[in-house]
Amino acid sequence: MKQNQPALPSRRVILKQVLAVSALSVTGMAALSVPSISFAVSLSKEERDGMTPDAVIEHFKQGNLRFQENRLAKHDYLAQKRSSIAGQYPAAVILSCIDSRAPAEIILDTGIGETFNSRVAGNISNRDILGGMEFACALAGAKVVLVMGHTRCGAVRGAIDNTELGNLTGLLDEIKPAIEKTKYDGERKGSNYEFVDAVALKNVELTIENIRKNSPVLKQLEDQKKIKIVGGMYNLIGGKVDFFDV
Repeated sequence: MKQNQPALPSRRVILKQVLAVSALSVTGMAALSVPSISFAVSLSKEERDGMTPDAVIEHFKQGNLRFQENRLAKHDYLAQKRSSIAGQYPAAVILSCIDSRAPAEIILDTGIGETFNSRVAGNISNRDILGGMEFACALAGAKVVLVMGHTRCGAVRGAIDNTELGNLTGLLDEIKPAIEKTKYDGERKGSNYEFVDAVALKNVELTIENIRKNSPVLKQLEDQKKIKIVGGMYNLIGGKVDFFDV
C-alpha cells in the first residue's frame, strides 16, 4: 500500500507565510527564502474576503518576485478549474495592455479564479471596461483595481507618432492626453523609448483619474476603503512590476 502523502497547506496558510516573509524582509529583520509554493485549488470566498486591499497588492508583489526569479508557484490548473466551477472569488480586477509580452496573470503568478482581467491596447478605460470593473468590485467582491502599463508600449508609441488605421485611430486618441501632460525635456518621438516609457506611466495615471471620474461606484468603494485603485508599470527588461498609488 502507498503511504499517505502529507496534505498541501491551504492557500490561506501560504498567503500568511508569504506576507510574513515579506514583512520581515522589508523591516530588515531577516533574509528568508520563500519555500516552493503550490496552489492546488482556486481562491475561496473565505480566503479572498479575509484579505485587505493592501494584502492583495502584497500578494501580487510576491508573485511578481517569483516570476522575476523564475520560481513560479506550482499551479494545478485543472484542479483550480474544477474548484472554481461552482463560483469565482477573484481578489482584484486588472486592466492591462493587449501586448503579448505583458500577460498579467503570468507576470503576477496568479491562478484560475484569482483575478478579473481586461486587456486593451494602451490599457485605456471606457464605459464597457468600467462596467466590468464595477461588476468585479461591487458585485463580485474584488478588493483591488490595478491599471498596469508597461515599458516600450507599441500603442503609446503609435499615439506619439500619430498612427492612423481604422478603429485604431480613435483608440490612440485616448492616449494622446498623456503625451501632452508628460514633462520631458528630451526628444519627444516614438523612436525614443525613454519618452515612450514616460508617456506610458502618465497614461496609467490618467486612466486611474478617468476611472475615478467616470465611475461613481468605484470612487465610492475607494472612499469607503473597501477597495484600492492603484497603478503598476511592468518593465520588459528584468520583469519587475513597479506598483504605485495615484
